[in-house]
Amino acid sequence: MKTPLRSLLFVLLLAAGPASAAENTGLPEINLTINKQTLIAEVAANDNSRTIGLMHRRMLPENRGMLFVFPYTTALSFWMMNTFIPLSIAYLDEAGVIINITDMKPQTTDPHPSSRPARYALEMNQGWFAKRGIKAGAKVEGIDKSPPAQ
Repeated sequence: MKTPLRSLLFVLLLAAGPASAAENTGLPEINLTINKQTLIAEVAANDNSRTIGLMHRRMLPENRGMLFVFPYTTALSFWMMNTFIPLSIAYLDEAGVIINITDMKPQTTDPHPSSRPARYALEMNQGWFAKRGIKAGAKVEGIDKSPPAQ
């Protein structure tokens, strides 16, 4: 590859920034179903991937989200620092039943806690759950296919 072309490619990759890099995270993906609604979730099952989550991304395709897997059931709380996408988060118990769902505002450090101890959290585009009539008490199918927490 000629040097000017290589330089241009490098500049374009840099300009794309974290949003494009985040799209190719290398995280495992699983199919989940809630009330006959199917989605694809990237799985954040270790400290690093749980810490980064959906930070720095500029968009999240419809019917895609991120499942956070924790090693044990505990009180969970998320915030939206460095997250540009408005999200809704569903906290799930160890059986995959939704405990509570809350909307989160981008670029804030406001805490969004689970209403009781949870084992999983599922982030989707804001309003995704509401548009589909999915509420607390619904079961998320396929959670058993997620990699174990590390």
